[in-house]
Amino acid sequence: MTVASPAAAPQPSDPSTDDWAAPTATAALDATVEVPGSKSLTNRLLVLAALADGPGVLRGALRSRDADLMIAALRSLGTGVTEGAAPSELHVTPAPLHGPAAVDCGLAGTVMRFLPPVAALATGEVAFDGDPGARVRPMGPVLAALQALGVTIEGTPTTLPFTLTGRGHVRGGSVDIDASASSQFVSGLLLAAARYDQGLTVRHTGRTLPSMPHIDMTVEVLRQVGVQVDDSRPAIWRVEPGPIAARDVQVEPDLSNAGPFLAAALVAGGTVRVPGWPTSTTQPGAMLADLLTTMGGTAELTGDVMTVRGTGEVRGIDVDLHECGELAPTIAALAALADSPSRLRGIAHLRGHETDRLAALSTEITRLGGQAEQTHDGLVITPRPLHGGLVRTYHDHRMATSGALLGLRVAGVTVEDVGTTAKTLPGFTGLWSRMLGATSA
Repeated sequence: MTVASPAAAPQPSDPSTDDWAAPTATAALDATVEVPGSKSLTNRLLVLAALADGPGVLRGALRSRDADLMIAALRSLGTGVTEGAAPSELHVTPAPLHGPAAVDCGLAGTVMRFLPPVAALATGEVAFDGDPGARVRPMGPVLAALQALGVTIEGTPTTLPFTLTGRGHVRGGSVDIDASASSQFVSGLLLAAARYDQGLTVRHTGRTLPSMPHIDMTVEVLRQVGVQVDDSRPAIWRVEPGPIAARDVQVEPDLSNAGPFLAAALVAGGTVRVPGWPTSTTQPGAMLADLLTTMGGTAELTGDVMTVRGTGEVRGIDVDLHECGELAPTIAALAALADSPSRLRGIAHLRGHETDRLAALSTEITRLGGQAEQTHDGLVITPRPLHGGLVRTYHDHRMATSGALLGLRVAGVTVEDVGTTAKTLPGFTGLWSRMLGATSA
């Protein structure tokens, strides 16, 4: 049995940014993979720690590009963030937020959508910008909501870059917002709302609301720090004004990042285990067990270890991934290797992620000889014999991991810019190779 663990001190970016020859599985797997902390939880908990009523500690925090961009942004606003005994132990010391400051969002949706409501509490100007790909990601709803609350933002921006001028407080009250493009618009407002003078009521006015588990995650972490949240009415959230308690908290492993590793058991056959799996969680990745079982594997949680077993046979699936769209690239890769067609539904919002994931998945599966067609809200994937070739990643970490999954079965797959996995999973290539029993990354 091989054990794949993150490096003891993972760096914020993966040094391997060249094209990577994805290894092919030559035997059934028998591996335990230790997955780093959840990006979604790490960045939510960092925001709350920066707004808390005293110093706090995050243990097992993810150290990746997204998390380090959040850390740098909070530091630029005046928050103290230092490492403890390990890079994944973060000590956060709140301080009055202030500008002038410049926030580099990179490609991180959690930075570009969570921090404007926080920066509105600062005094002075805060400039937001990011990677070229971030400049096309929608920002309008959250910025319009802040303007409705009296926050000054240059012009009427709908994307990066923009500059926000804070006055040290936000009156709060009530806002309507169309979060059809991203649940992060709601989460960003809720995370800062307890510090607004009147608290905040957020009402979603759109026809659809993707990734509801991520909003549930936000509500749960708010309640854990003593914030009163009323979510009893559909698509309406009320956050009461009040203090945010400082905490010493352990961050759960990132269950969505565990997806490609657990799915590998279906593709190659054998067994893959992920320790630290929570018995109860708001992470959408928890849906993996049912999805992988439907597609031909078996999943069992024993204690805190999730074990997935496969035979090398993959079944097609017809599934609505509306609540767990971040799993779509993993499921799409499995579907391309399945024994029957698959339909992935409810994921139109993926067109506004790091890249247009529906177009990217369709293009790259087709590039390798498969058949993947876009629908109005998803993909129809019909298995065809695949061949080797370049899988382009579009600076999207989940495109890179889906390419690695295809490479387990298909010889000659090369993943472009595999270093983009450092966004949420530094050292991915090493973890992947060790899962396969390789001696080097």
